[in-house]
Amino acid sequence: MSEGVLKGKLFCSIYKSRRKSGMYLYVDRQKGLKEVPEILMGQFGHAEHVTDMILNPERPLARADVEQVMGKIREQGFYLQMPPPPDEDLFMADGHPDKPAGRDA
Repeated sequence: MSEGVLKGKLFCSIYKSRRKSGMYLYVDRQKGLKEVPEILMGQFGHAEHVTDMILNPERPLARADVEQVMGKIREQGFYLQMPPPPDEDLFMADGHPDKPAGRDA
């Protein structure tokens, strides 16, 4: 793609972790995973390619600030999207194995 078409935008690849549900890596499509630190890749596990997309500041992402994602990719070569926190209502429900002791709904 020509630079004029992508002015102010970023062509990225998105990978998901097979180890941790809901964890994704966004990287510059041309550079791939080369700039992701080895230690992070060790924790991330096998990176499964999900899709390629053009990030545009005018088009929001569902779970991350698009400008922050673009900035991190440009600064450090990647953006790590962590899984969402557990659903508070589900987490606090009676019978949930991780419900903190002494907490009533």
